[in-house]
Amino acid sequence: MTSISPLLAPAKGIVSHDQPSAASALESLLAIRFFEEAVDGLFARGLMHGTMHLSIGQEAVATGVCAALRKTDFITSTHRGHSHCIAKGADLTRMMAELLAKQTGYCRGRGGSMHIADVETGNLGANGIVAGGIPIAAGAALAQKMKGNDNVVVSFFGDGATNEGAFHEAMNLAAIWDLPVIFVCENNKYGMSNSTEFSMRIEHISERAASYGFEGVTVDGNDVDEVFQAAADAVEKARAGKGPTLIECLTYRHKGHSKSDKNLYRTKEEIEDWKTKDPIGRFEHKAIEAGALNQDQVDAITEKMRDAVRAAITEASSAPDSDPAELLASVYREAGK
Repeated sequence: MTSISPLLAPAKGIVSHDQPSAASALESLLAIRFFEEAVDGLFARGLMHGTMHLSIGQEAVATGVCAALRKTDFITSTHRGHSHCIAKGADLTRMMAELLAKQTGYCRGRGGSMHIADVETGNLGANGIVAGGIPIAAGAALAQKMKGNDNVVVSFFGDGATNEGAFHEAMNLAAIWDLPVIFVCENNKYGMSNSTEFSMRIEHISERAASYGFEGVTVDGNDVDEVFQAAADAVEKARAGKGPTLIECLTYRHKGHSKSDKNLYRTKEEIEDWKTKDPIGRFEHKAIEAGALNQDQVDAITEKMRDAVRAAITEASSAPDSDPAELLASVYREAGK
């Protein structure tokens, strides 16, 4: 008999904050959605600058994967990294402050949307370079193995990154050294505006793992529980010293590639069709049907996360701006220069 997933099991007694549960998963999903909807609005009003890449519609991947991790485990992220940061436990106010270029932000307002790092929660950083975080994850996994602990490292990246050399080099090293790393591809069908139908000849990106001698799996990236169970299996294997896994999560971003994307390469019908597969509504339905949550609990969690994002905006907005005079304070410079 197949055991019930922790994410869909009815809660019994006091549930630890670090223990996977339907409530914690829904909190993560909604925190990501409300945070990104908020920053989308702030950007439109001219209160945020630069650019940003939203993952609205893809929340199940970060939530499901990070639910399978410990606080001591590590992740590397991408230019579309708000979801990973939040799911791994980041403080919403410090994240909001970073995007608003405030001194209290994670990188004191210097990194912005694409370069948030939070070592305390194991987030080794988002990366503006496509595939840039993948070899960093392999290196971090090698460090964990050399230290003799059982921490694992997750590398999040998009489908476009799998055509970069850094992806293939990291996969090969992870394989030959049995590194405790899980490669998580968020396949949202488009590398910027280029469809995967034109950028690769294979049906599933997970097939590429076989070339390096380890397992690759493809899951429904809009089903939190399916993502979680695949991640939990991969994490268990990695902790046991049995090497890496490539997890391909099939998902879809509702918004454009970035704030400058006019979405001319996608049809309205395609976007609307994927919105019917929205991960949040699907998870709420499954959790209620399984008895893991009831509608009153869903409503309470929804209001709680809305309030949390509102509070983050208020507190971050009142923080002091980053000081241009300190711009080079944390930059490495050779002595005497």
